[in-house]
Amino acid sequence: MHGGRAWPAFSQCSQFSQSSQLSQNSQPSQPSHFSHKKSYMKSLFVAAVALLLPVAAAAQLRINIGPDGPLRKLQIAEVAINSFYVDSVDERRLVEDGIRGMIEKLDPHSSYSTAEEVKALTEPLAGNFEGIGVQFNMIEDTLMVIQPVSGGPSEKVGILAGDRIVSVNDTAIAGVKMARSEIMRRLRGPKGTEVRLGVVRRGVAGRLSFTVKRDKIPVETVDAAYIIRPGVGYVRIGSFGATTYTEFLEALASLEEQGMESLVLDLQDNGGGYLQAAVDVAGEFLDKGDLIVYTSGRTSPRIDYKARGGARFRKGRVVALVNEYTASAAEIVSGALQDHDRATIVGRRSFGKGLVQRPFDLPDGSMIRLTVAHYYTPAGRCIQKPYVKGEAKDYAMDVLNRLRHGELTNKDSIHFADSLRCFTLRKHRPVYGGGGIMSDVFVPLDTTVYTPLHRELSAKGIVLNAYLHYVDHNRKALLKAYPSFGDFSKGYAVPASLTDSIMAEGRRQGITPKDSAELARTMPYLRLQLKALVARDLWSMTEYFAVMNEQNPIVMKAVAILEN
Repeated sequence: MHGGRAWPAFSQCSQFSQSSQLSQNSQPSQPSHFSHKKSYMKSLFVAAVALLLPVAAAAQLRINIGPDGPLRKLQIAEVAINSFYVDSVDERRLVEDGIRGMIEKLDPHSSYSTAEEVKALTEPLAGNFEGIGVQFNMIEDTLMVIQPVSGGPSEKVGILAGDRIVSVNDTAIAGVKMARSEIMRRLRGPKGTEVRLGVVRRGVAGRLSFTVKRDKIPVETVDAAYIIRPGVGYVRIGSFGATTYTEFLEALASLEEQGMESLVLDLQDNGGGYLQAAVDVAGEFLDKGDLIVYTSGRTSPRIDYKARGGARFRKGRVVALVNEYTASAAEIVSGALQDHDRATIVGRRSFGKGLVQRPFDLPDGSMIRLTVAHYYTPAGRCIQKPYVKGEAKDYAMDVLNRLRHGELTNKDSIHFADSLRCFTLRKHRPVYGGGGIMSDVFVPLDTTVYTPLHRELSAKGIVLNAYLHYVDHNRKALLKAYPSFGDFSKGYAVPASLTDSIMAEGRRQGITPKDSAELARTMPYLRLQLKALVARDLWSMTEYFAVMNEQNPIVMKAVAILEN
């Protein structure tokens, strides 16, 4: 789509250089407090998943190698090395290393991926994969089913939460130290194919056998949707994939039936995904024809993306949540809502990924994702933070540097250059480009809540194994005592025996609190985390976030804004 408002493609607000970084007052901090990312949730690949241009197929190139051109030079070098080098070389690896070498000299988001890496990167966004349909975790060296996917092939044949899958097609996968990736390879397969599973079930003697016909398994990107307060809905989008827009509409419809009048849109830790999914979601809050984002590059003409009209949630109040791991497509949504004065942005400055990648397929299934454009918010802001070509390591340290400089804990440490100032389109409030979406309401990072003790216990898998054992032994009793999540939320308390077992195992592995004060700081968040994990295993990710959000300062600030 072309046309629309005549926003300048490279206005003063859009331009940035290495010298236009945010000026931050230096402030002592403890970076170790900042390393926590919940390993129990699906992994979030911040800015690693490319924000892809919507092309029908990956670009095909016609290459003319002239006799004196640089490509001819590269070809001769490869042939010479392969033919005459003193030792044997892997020609395929040689070419791959050459490609990687070229890509590494570009921006931090251009990349080369092998065929296997391409599949791993795109599958979480594709909306489905083919397999047996279970959520699982490894308890010691055994696969334990957390939940079968509702309506999926495993549930249909009778596999239950708590079952242990010990063999696949008569090959043992338990007690043999098999890699997780190898287990997944054996369980997955084309739709319609069958796999024989050996299952051990608590309270049932012997080994059960199930034949499961593999099928398409949905991959959900809306992590949670529920009424967080009377009249206030909450939706968390984990990434922007092929089915995000449909999932989002279903969540809105359900919440509206429950009386939602205002919405908390949680984009914390959302690393991005598909551009069109972000445009579609943002369009549900805006008027027809409102500009959502535009892209422009050296050889890529400007393209405008606008709201199509018929927005489902055009009138209700909205608060959007962002943090330092909100990136790419999630910044498109938050930037558009901020520029149109459609939402209050709460949290901390977002990641700052405003580069658009285009995929180029290679004959062996590998792929180059090449940055071809920047994206700009409706007010003309380029969200991409500054970078130096070829300096990927420094770029990767940016969030940690923000912590060290005090930006994540003190809003007064952030200063913007006047040249980066733009204004929102309705209320003409000042907003700034040059590196992420800055929140309207700042919420500092609490660096004390996740202690070094808690981090060590989690890193060694002690917390994970303890709660898995606990749920495995007590699932039936818990569901009987708490038939609904409402009952669980109000009445359940993590038993001391569970936290005691975690601390005892920590001592056995040499992990102890440095003093009683650290232990006292650790216990409240550890209990909260354990309660949320138990809720997730008994119900779903929605219940996990329903527990965790009550102690999430960004979420609670949003609730307070909407309740006022």
